[in-house]
Amino acid sequence: MATVLLIGTLDTKGPETAYLRDCVRELGCNTFVLDSGILGEAVDIEADYTRAQVAIAAGTSIDALRNAGSRGKAVEGMLKGVRKLTLDLMAAGSIHGAVALGGAEGSVLAAAAMKELPIGFPKLIVSPIASGQRKFAPFVGTRDVMVMHSVVDILGLNPISRAVFESAAAAIAGMAKAYSIKQLPAAQQAKPRKAIAATMLGNTTRPLMQIRPSVEALGMDFVIFHANGVGGAAMEELICEKRFDAVLDYTLSEVAGHVAGGFHIGKPTRMEAAALAGIPQVIVPGCLDFIVFGAKDEVPDQFKGRPTYYHNPEFTLVRVTPDEQLAAARFVVEKLNKATGKVTVVVPLGGGSVMDIQGGAFWQPDLNRQCWDILKNGLKPDIRYREVNAHINSDSFADEVFEELKHILI
Repeated sequence: MATVLLIGTLDTKGPETAYLRDCVRELGCNTFVLDSGILGEAVDIEADYTRAQVAIAAGTSIDALRNAGSRGKAVEGMLKGVRKLTLDLMAAGSIHGAVALGGAEGSVLAAAAMKELPIGFPKLIVSPIASGQRKFAPFVGTRDVMVMHSVVDILGLNPISRAVFESAAAAIAGMAKAYSIKQLPAAQQAKPRKAIAATMLGNTTRPLMQIRPSVEALGMDFVIFHANGVGGAAMEELICEKRFDAVLDYTLSEVAGHVAGGFHIGKPTRMEAAALAGIPQVIVPGCLDFIVFGAKDEVPDQFKGRPTYYHNPEFTLVRVTPDEQLAAARFVVEKLNKATGKVTVVVPLGGGSVMDIQGGAFWQPDLNRQCWDILKNGLKPDIRYREVNAHINSDSFADEVFEELKHILI
C-alpha cells in the first residue's frame, strides 16, 4: 500500500495536518506524520516522528534549537533533520509521496526535503504564499515540487480550507499510488536509454524541434531544458547524477544573464558540469545578445534606452552592451577549456537569436565577429570549432548541428 509522509509544524498546524492525514487515509494510503515545529508542542495530533527525533536527526537537540539565539538559526538546524529523515524514508522505500501544509516557515522546512527528493517522486506543498506574488525558487528549487495555493491562511478548518485540503489529499494520494505501482524490483526495470540534454528558449524552439526526431531515431532520449536560470541549473544537477550521455547546449541565455542581469541568471558554475564529467558536448553560442525582463514598463531604468524586443506581454528582451556580450563569450571559453571530454562549438554566422539577423533589433555583425574570434582564438586546440554561414534558427544550421552531434557521439 502507498504511504504518504506529511510534514508540518504541529504546534501551529496540528488540527489542519490531522485533517489532511485523515483525508489521505480515507483515499486508501498509509501515512507518516513528521513534526517540523520547534517552539510549542503538537496540537490535536500525534507525530510518528516527533520534533525531538527530527532535532536528533539534525545532530542536535530540540532544547538546543529552542535556545539557538534566533528563529532563523533554529529553523536552519531543524530543516537538516527534516531533510535527513525524509530522504532516509524515501531511500528505504517506506514512503511514496510527501505533502506539507505551511506558511512561510513551514514551507521552507518542508521544501528543504522536497528539493532533494528525486524527480518523479510525488511532492506537494500547500501554502498561502503560493499565490504567485512571491518567488517560488525557495520552495521548488530545480525539482518537480507541486505548489498549491491554500487561498486562506492555514489556521482552522472551514469550508474553504477543507475543500483545498481535500483536493490536496486527492492529489498526493493519487500520485503516491501511481508511484508505488511503478516501483519494480531492479531485475524487472527496463534498462534506461541513452539520453542527450539540450537547452532551449522560445528564441531557439524551431531548430530544437527539428533536431529532436533525428536524435530519437538514433534510439536516444532528447531531454530539453528551458534556459531560464533554473533549467540550466537543473540540467547540470542531473549531469552530475550521470543521467546524460551528451549535451547539446544550444541556448546560452543564462550566461548572458550571469554577466548582465535580468530574469534568466545562470550560476557562476554554468557549463561546468558537462566539462568536468567528461561527456561529449556540442555548443551553440545562441542567445548571448540579450537578457530578459518582465513587461515593457517593468524594465529597470538603467536598462531603458537599449534596444528591446517585445517577446510577449509578460516578457521584454533587452540587448546587452558590447562589453557584456564580449564578457559572455570569454565566459564560454573559460568553461569549455575545462572540458575533459570531446567538445565541438558550432557558430551561426547569420545571427544567434531571433532579433540577431539583418534588419533585426539586435543585429550587430561586427560585434558578433569579435565574439566569434574570442571563441576561435581562445579555445584550446583539441576543441573542434566550426562556423556555419546560416542563422541559428535556419533548417540548414540545425542540420549541421545534428551532424556534429552524431560525429561527437562516435
